[in-house]
Amino acid sequence: MTARFWLMKSEPSEVSIDDVLTSPQRCVEWFGVRNYQARNFMMRDMSVGDGVLFYHSSCAEPGIVGLARVARAAEPDITQFDPSSPYFDPKATSANPRWYCVKVEALLKTPLIQLSTLRQYPVLQGMRVLAKGNRLSITPVTPEEWNALQPLLIPSA
Repeated sequence: MTARFWLMKSEPSEVSIDDVLTSPQRCVEWFGVRNYQARNFMMRDMSVGDGVLFYHSSCAEPGIVGLARVARAAEPDITQFDPSSPYFDPKATSANPRWYCVKVEALLKTPLIQLSTLRQYPVLQGMRVLAKGNRLSITPVTPEEWNALQPLLIPSA
C-alpha cells in the first residue's frame, strides 16, 4: 500500500509539537475530532506510516511546525465516553462509538511555515488548508505537495 500524507491541526494550548516531542513515547492520541469528514479520513484512509504535517492552529502564529507519522490505526476516541470531557458525546456508546482517533508520532520540529509562505508556491495552491472557508482539522496532502514542502521543512545545513 502506498503511503499517504496528511495535514493535521492542533491548537498548541491543547497539544503542541513540543508537548509531543517531549512526551516519553513522542506520541499523541489525535482525540477530539468532531467532524465526520475528518473522522472518516482517520477511519477509512489513514494507515500506519502515513506522513503528517503537524499544524498549529488558533494561535498567534499558525502554520506547519513539525513532521510526524501515523503510529496506530484508528480506534474509538475515549473522550466521547467521558461526561467530564469537552468532547463527550451522549449518543456514543462503547458498542456503537461515533468518533475515532489515530495515534500520531512526532518526528521533528520544523521551521514555522505559515499560510502566507504556502501561498507563494504554485504547486501548493491546491492544498485544502489554503481553500477559502476550510475549517477541517485533517486534510489530505498530495505526494507532490508533500515533496515540494520538504526543502522548507528540512533546510539543508
